[in-house]
Amino acid sequence: MSGAFTVPLLPCRSIDETAEFYRMLGFRMTYRQTRPNPYIVVARDDWQLHFFGVDQLDPETTYGTCLVFVPDTGKLWDEFAAGMREVHGKVLVAGTPRVTRPRKRANTGNRAGFSLTDPSGNVIRIFPQQEDTAEPEAPQSKLGKVLERAIVFGEAKGDTAQAVKLLDSTLARAGAEAPKPELLDALVYRAELALRLGDNAKAADLLRRVEEADLAEGERDPAASALATAADLAKLL
Repeated sequence: MSGAFTVPLLPCRSIDETAEFYRMLGFRMTYRQTRPNPYIVVARDDWQLHFFGVDQLDPETTYGTCLVFVPDTGKLWDEFAAGMREVHGKVLVAGTPRVTRPRKRANTGNRAGFSLTDPSGNVIRIFPQQEDTAEPEAPQSKLGKVLERAIVFGEAKGDTAQAVKLLDSTLARAGAEAPKPELLDALVYRAELALRLGDNAKAADLLRRVEEADLAEGERDPAASALATAADLAKLL
């Protein structure tokens, strides 16, 4: 049937907490109900999310999730990040809530997607509407190839432990052989995983290695995204 559409319906532990979080990201609340059951609707441009209240909801164990396809994930991430910086003085990249940076994933048609985890643990998975038809640039090193796999485990599958295991073993064995931009990408992603696990000491050590990296002129542009992420992560320490 033409004209049909779906709307995500997600659990939350507090409709007011949820509304405030999404308001920070540029959403507006279009509906609010407290009886007989707590329920809100938030909208941004042409898309909306619905939330229903659940007593004793545990953000660490909820399975609430949905996919959102947008024209430009980079632009949307920048707007989300600006809202977080305005309210918190930093981008929330670890803990709950948090947002990841757009990263191309080997299991999503080379789409550069990112994930937003809200205060109730719901994961909003955001991808571009169109696949990147350009031939992806293949990693130049073993570490670069392993990083692609680690991102799939850490982001798509939510298996932080396996992502850490892959990166730690490859950084130890082949990190020195990787081009500097690929090494920094791996170090920064590993630092992000460390913060998710509450290992601030490990994250600080990894970010120190990033800061001390001696980059040649031609390496700075390819490493720009990693350096920007490292700056956001450092604010959490």
